[in-house]
Amino acid sequence: MARPKTLRKVVKPPGFKGYKPYGHQHAQTKCVELLYEENEAIKLADYDLMTHQQASEVMGISRATFARIYERARRKMAEALVEVKEIKAVYGHALLDKSWLICHNCNARFTIPETIRNRNCPVCKSFNVEALK
Repeated sequence: MARPKTLRKVVKPPGFKGYKPYGHQHAQTKCVELLYEENEAIKLADYDLMTHQQASEVMGISRATFARIYERARRKMAEALVEVKEIKAVYGHALLDKSWLICHNCNARFTIPETIRNRNCPVCKSFNVEALK
């Protein structure tokens, strides 16, 4: 029996639900699912320019595990670009660094300090929010 996967620490969820190819005329049935931890790996290694060792420490995983997640993310991104597929952000095996909420009216993702009791969206002021899992 395989060992259960440990949750990977993600500083914040991706700021998107998905990306669609622009100018592609054919209806696409398949999409590429980019996990939160894969998005975080791309962000840490390519955007924040961290080494794999530094990024693995931020995510709370081994360097080898980070390398596997990063490689899987790069392959998914390449598949989406070459095969003209939509990319969707999917939760995966992530542990959010703080308590994040999502608004179901405007899809905003946000945190609220513990000192504030109202759990309404700071963007649209809606109370239709729930905790991200």
